[in-house]
Amino acid sequence: MNLKSSFFEKTPRSIRVFHDEEYAVRQLGHQLATFLPTDSKRPIVIICIGTDRSTGDSLGPLVGTKLHEKGISSFHIYGTLEEPIHAVNLKETLKQIRNTFSNPFIIGIDACLGRMKSVGSVSLGIGPVKPGAGVNKELPPVGDIHMTGVVNVSGFMEFFVLQNTRLHLVMNIAELIAASIQYTHQLRGTPQVSFSTRNHMLEYEK
Repeated sequence: MNLKSSFFEKTPRSIRVFHDEEYAVRQLGHQLATFLPTDSKRPIVIICIGTDRSTGDSLGPLVGTKLHEKGISSFHIYGTLEEPIHAVNLKETLKQIRNTFSNPFIIGIDACLGRMKSVGSVSLGIGPVKPGAGVNKELPPVGDIHMTGVVNVSGFMEFFVLQNTRLHLVMNIAELIAASIQYTHQLRGTPQVSFSTRNHMLEYEK
């Protein structure tokens, strides 16, 4: 899908924030708000990709579970620890979403591997996430925009690296992504929100 428009040309195409940065939630939340469609009637679907059978790859389901717990009603969430979206059911899930919603705006969320200096960061950008690329799986791209968390280092035995990623780091990244989405949800119209993450507390009032 070609996402070029005069709107997107005026905004950064991507942003990267580390989970322990001050105001990380606010930075991601504000940028996410600029990427979302201005048409309030267009459904926003969040697809959290991954599996709870691998520590590193559990980022997506953790985010989906946290979003459900936060009660974000205006976004449609797919992929939780209870019902993960992974290689086996991803294509069928995408088909179901297309049949359920008219012209949905999709946010793809997934874990990824990267350079050592990027571990612990979250990238938000225009274009789809490409699930399975790090472990040589052929899966369809997902999303009009993407949010990916770098959970470990790439380059050698990626499947083993994902299996041996620290859960503590994955949890921190998942909380950042979920909290930033909650922040965006509040910016789009719900008055009075306050929430905290491990490193900072943010308060917002309309």
